[in-house]
Amino acid sequence: MTVSFDVHQLDTFVLVGSAVTLLAVLAVRLSSRVGLPSLLIYLLIGVLLGESVIGIQFDDAEVAHAIGFGALAIILAEGGLTTSWREMRQSVRLGLSLATIGVALSVGIVAVAGHLLLGLPWSAAVLLGAVTSPTDAAAVFSVLRVVPLPKRITGTLEAESGLNDAPTVVLVTLVSSGAAADHGVLATGGIVAYELVAGVLVGLAVGFAGAWVMRRAALPASGLYPIAVLALALLGYGGAAALHASGFAAVYIAALVLGNSDLPHRATSRSFAEGLAWMAQIGLFVMLGLLLSPGRIGWGTVASALVAAVVLTAIARPVSVAVSALVQRLPWQELAFVSWAGLRGAVPIVLATIPLAEDVPDATRLFDIVFVLVVIDTVLTGPTLPLVAKWLRVARRSEPRGIDMEIAPLERLGADLLQVTISPRSRLHGVEVGELRLPQGASVSMVVREGQAIVPEQRTVLRTGDDLLVVTPRKLREATEERLRRVSAGGRLAQWLGEQT
Repeated sequence: MTVSFDVHQLDTFVLVGSAVTLLAVLAVRLSSRVGLPSLLIYLLIGVLLGESVIGIQFDDAEVAHAIGFGALAIILAEGGLTTSWREMRQSVRLGLSLATIGVALSVGIVAVAGHLLLGLPWSAAVLLGAVTSPTDAAAVFSVLRVVPLPKRITGTLEAESGLNDAPTVVLVTLVSSGAAADHGVLATGGIVAYELVAGVLVGLAVGFAGAWVMRRAALPASGLYPIAVLALALLGYGGAAALHASGFAAVYIAALVLGNSDLPHRATSRSFAEGLAWMAQIGLFVMLGLLLSPGRIGWGTVASALVAAVVLTAIARPVSVAVSALVQRLPWQELAFVSWAGLRGAVPIVLATIPLAEDVPDATRLFDIVFVLVVIDTVLTGPTLPLVAKWLRVARRSEPRGIDMEIAPLERLGADLLQVTISPRSRLHGVEVGELRLPQGASVSMVVREGQAIVPEQRTVLRTGDDLLVVTPRKLREATEERLRRVSAGGRLAQWLGEQT
């Protein structure tokens, strides 16, 4: 089949595409202020552009499946590149447990409910459980940006959302193709385990080898480094796929290794990946909105989605978190927040295109239910996260947060820039800068007060609501953060650095 695409069609595509992209970028600002994941706005844009409103026809599930997987690979690569292993490692056991044991429990619970309560055949019920089990990194991070949390919570959610796509993609593919029924439960579990382990190994190999090459490469332009780093991460995806392993596990692990290695122009690489991931999210969500036919959404679909959402949120998610936490204990308040923060986003909708592409019976109904479920989950869960964090007392406004700055001296010195917000409950209020007694080599470079930048002196008194920018050598970052936490909890009389608490 020959596909024609002339310059006039290109002009129209550029006009509509640029307008939609600009509108979506502006939506990021709105969504970040209200704590609502921007995916809802992107999905709405896609629905408005679709056949029921403006009239753009798009119903090719195979194309949506391919584009969706490509976009998810880029999003996972960005997640790995921007995740701090130092902050995540203390929670990686719980995150891995949630991505494996938790996913298995969630699939089973939702599958039983889908069969008994919604009348779905077992194959479709298992698919419903599989496609709705993984959390979505883009949805989780877009909300957590406005909720400062302890590192063990953010590390858990980052690890889970980065790792749980891989097993569910394998499971949905096996069930949709009929291979799961042919092989049986044990063989299917073995295939999933092989693909995960092999994908992780490929990711580690590509990540460490790529970091070794990048440290020794002398590229002629700094702009080539971000492209090379992202290409290496995607090489992990392609290499794993060639070995019939999990490309999603490989791309995330490869990117995690690269993002935590001392590479040239590391901050530039992260910024480039973040921008490209935003583009992938925008295109992905708009495409998924185009794929929906609002005329098919009746009260029966909405009711089925509500039932599935209640089972997933009130039963499957809490049970999976509670059982997964057996490998790493956390306070019940933090576990409750992790349970509530299991946001679903583009991933379940993308996974629902797999049975559509394979012409699985009830695939269209399944897609519509999943689409509505994601919207319901996002509307009800996303905006309430700040309130839930406050109610459970897990929000920490004084938590030091690392931020990347595109400044060459910081890269050459191996230094990090920390941002600290002084909350009303912090005892940093009234403390002089000199009384912080930070490790030698670390310093408060700026105080932002009521929108005004202040270059601090030793006698500058800190106040509630101030934002501090603290420069610290990377090797002293943990000691600097620990000192800031001590003074925040104990005030100017907190113990001297190096003393036992």
